[in-house]
Amino acid sequence: MKNVFPLLTVAAAVSMSACQSGTKTNNNSVDSMRTNQDSLSIEAQIPAAKFDSTIDGKPVKLYYLKGKGGVQAAVTNYGAKIVGLLAPDKEGVLADVELGYDNIAKYVSTKERYYGGIVGRYGNRIAKGKFKLDGKEYTLAVNNGVNHLHGGKKGFNDVVWDAEQPNDHTLKFHYKSVDGEEGYPGNLDVTLTYELTDSNEFKIDYEATTDKATVINLTNHSFFNLKGAGNGDINDHIMMINADRFTPVDSTLIPTGKLEAVKGTPMDFTTPTAIGQRVGDTSFQQIKFGNGYDHNYVLNKKGNELSLAASVLEPASGRTLEVWTTEPGVQFYGGNFLNGTDTGKGGKTYAFRGAFCLETQHFPDSPNGHSFPTVVLKPGETYKHTCVYKFGVKK
Repeated sequence: MKNVFPLLTVAAAVSMSACQSGTKTNNNSVDSMRTNQDSLSIEAQIPAAKFDSTIDGKPVKLYYLKGKGGVQAAVTNYGAKIVGLLAPDKEGVLADVELGYDNIAKYVSTKERYYGGIVGRYGNRIAKGKFKLDGKEYTLAVNNGVNHLHGGKKGFNDVVWDAEQPNDHTLKFHYKSVDGEEGYPGNLDVTLTYELTDSNEFKIDYEATTDKATVINLTNHSFFNLKGAGNGDINDHIMMINADRFTPVDSTLIPTGKLEAVKGTPMDFTTPTAIGQRVGDTSFQQIKFGNGYDHNYVLNKKGNELSLAASVLEPASGRTLEVWTTEPGVQFYGGNFLNGTDTGKGGKTYAFRGAFCLETQHFPDSPNGHSFPTVVLKPGETYKHTCVYKFGVKK
């Protein structure tokens, strides 16, 4: 993958940080460095014991992923949620850039259901919780005003997945969504593979099959703040989205069916732009409807090749994130419903617009037509989708 920002490798950043300290290494300082690094480890920050539980009669656990590049991850099989992601800055200092909680009890009780989770069977919105397939109308759970959102009242983010960890950098999840679950037709068999590569890529591979025609749109709902979760808002993050068009929405955030150009509007991120630069422009109706950014972008691509969807830079830390996908769209959500009352890991509160989400996907409300790419999965077919979150640093 070609880097959008000039990157400094994690190993080099850590080395530079050590060299710039100006101290001569001895056994005591080495021991001190090891102690400091241990205290910064993902295991120390998010203890596995706080996730040992039983939900719906199934065991819940926390798993750790590590590659050789420096990024570390914690993942639970409750909702296949990414709980934490430690990423270094340009000085090699680690910070957890993923919003979430440090115990399973908070994930179960919170009003914010989606932190880091897999949403489905259909991510995003379906108008009025209804769609027709093969001449039959299906009624889904309505859980977002008058609409269906992210799979319903108990989506894939709220179920316990079967988990297997073959090595320290790979996790496999499996879940069978039964016919009629949340109103969807067909028994859907879903497999996820999470991999943390030595190049600091957090890769998610999705696969699914069904025994009856159904609709499917799976995505990961990670909330990112490259300053570190709970360290203020993301208005100064500089973002590029590889999309000349987006799908405008009505006041309930359902697409109108049109594809509109971003050029000349606050939706334009075709060149790197600070997220907060135009987010307050409520004279633009789409910003008003979403209370900021909460829109699907139509990616500049043909077919289902793995391609760059978006890139983000946090200028002070130098941390960067690239999002690659095989999907035709990406939902950019700017944390408009965070309000500073939610307390997450380390006792930090999550501010208004304290995170961004880049959810790789098919388009919202596609089951109801709009001439959007199909989301129908039939028996004998296999749904496949790859998303890559690539972390780096800019010099």
